[in-house]
Amino acid sequence: MLYWLMKNVLIGPFVRTLFKPWVEGEENVPEHGGAIFASNHLSFSDSVFLPLVVDRRMTFPAKMEYFTGTGVKGWLTKNFFKGMGQIPIDRSGGEASMAALNSGLKVLKRGELFGIYPEGTRSPDGKLYKGKTGVARMALEAKVPVIPVAMIDTDKAQPTGQVIPNVKRGQVGIRFGKPLDFSRYEGMEDDRTVLRSITDEIMYELMQLSGQEYVDVYAASVKDRIAARAKAAVEGARVAVDKAVDQTKVTAEQVRSQVEGRVETARTQIEGGVQSARTQIEGQIETAKTQFEQVGEQLRSRQAKSDEPTGEDDNPAAGDESPAEESSADESPADERSADESPVNESPAEESPADQSAAVESVPAQAGSGIPQDGDEQHR
Repeated sequence: MLYWLMKNVLIGPFVRTLFKPWVEGEENVPEHGGAIFASNHLSFSDSVFLPLVVDRRMTFPAKMEYFTGTGVKGWLTKNFFKGMGQIPIDRSGGEASMAALNSGLKVLKRGELFGIYPEGTRSPDGKLYKGKTGVARMALEAKVPVIPVAMIDTDKAQPTGQVIPNVKRGQVGIRFGKPLDFSRYEGMEDDRTVLRSITDEIMYELMQLSGQEYVDVYAASVKDRIAARAKAAVEGARVAVDKAVDQTKVTAEQVRSQVEGRVETARTQIEGGVQSARTQIEGQIETAKTQFEQVGEQLRSRQAKSDEPTGEDDNPAAGDESPAEESSADESPADERSADESPVNESPAEESPADQSAAVESVPAQAGSGIPQDGDEQHR
């Protein structure tokens, strides 16, 4: 029921309207009975376009990962592939792959159609690669014909890794070849040589129908080599990035060291300049201070000298002689001796300031005494 809804209601009409896929060799599709549709594999959309153009139900094997997802996305993916009539297959080989092939045998023995991709995986580059012998074993064991199918330009409609397809009407095509009958090998399904021969014949027909270049190696091994090269390239890029980062770190460290060295040199120079300027300023201040002190000392010395009493100002007797003294000197030698012995006539340079003061005081005392002086009489 779900398959019918997906094909005729939910997906089929939408895909037919958008892409308008063209079909060749529809007459080679059997109307009843089991048959294997062996197709080349270019795109994820191969499993959508091929069942869409065949009226009968067609079951496809799909990789196990489509059926084991978790969450909402896993649930939707699983139900989509079930709805498209696909069954899970373990592509690791051995007994796991045989279990999937046995599921396909059950489909064929029920008289239904079973689609398979002999290459085992999508072509990594659009070429046709060596087929695996599982398709030959199924054909011999189920005793059914093999219909070669060439998918045309589905990789252009939806390249690997692209979720949303490129819509171009009339681009995608499906070409059915004539049925291949291998009944002549009945009972030889365990002969590896026979299985390889049958498989190679199928792949040759696919090459003729699709026009692809054939490469006699498994696509999976090519993918592994591509993946290994990609991994090596990524690893090389990572190493290059790490090396560049290390070089950048070294360069940054060198730049940082250079900058720090220059900053330290500049700081030392600035400190030296500041110290030199400070020393010069301190020297200039000290010189100015010394000069100021010397000027102050000179000013104090001058002030002290100006404050000292001089002989001419304080002792008139030491200078011009008074008329009395002149008279006394003219009168007698005794008066002359008396004048010489008097303290008033001593030189100011030989007298102390106290003696000079006493001499100054004695002059008025004599002047005030009752002894008449010749000079005074003359003055009167």
